Amino acid sequence: MSDTDKIKIIATNRKANFEYEILGRYEAGMVITGTEVKSLREGKVNMQEAYGRIIKDEVWILNSHINEYKFGNINNHEPLRTRKLLLNKKEIRKIKQELQEKGLTLVPLKMYFKGSLVKMEIGIARGKKLYDKRESIKKREVDRKLSRI
Repeated sequence: MSDTDKIKIIATNRKANFEYEILGRYEAGMVITGTEVKSLREGKVNMQEAYGRIIKDEVWILNSHINEYKFGNINNHEPLRTRKLLLNKKEIRKIKQELQEKGLTLVPLKMYFKGSLVKMEIGIARGKKLYDKRESIKKREVDRKLSRI
């Protein structure tokens, strides 16, 4: 693996794997400002309440919170602004087609640096029912017990 392919995970959305059943995953670039990059390098991001939308054949992430950079000046960014994701047209069409199905949504799963670029892994997801969540908890507890033995 070369230097440009080094991956440094900034944040993961652990809540997404518990709340949703992930059906498909995509890697997207992000359009962000300089102060946002500096905040991301410090790990000041929260994706728990974030979700994706397709608006005019473009994919946008809403409600992702990137803290203001503490040494930023008047050019500092707005923490909860909508951010554009960069995907090719073929991927956007495929995501749009999959989202037409009832009950599916677009959720961010991971944010990471790939080389010097900020990438986000997004997923097509279906919300889990309460009994599915209980089953996930049981499975996790069984796995823990087995790993102890």
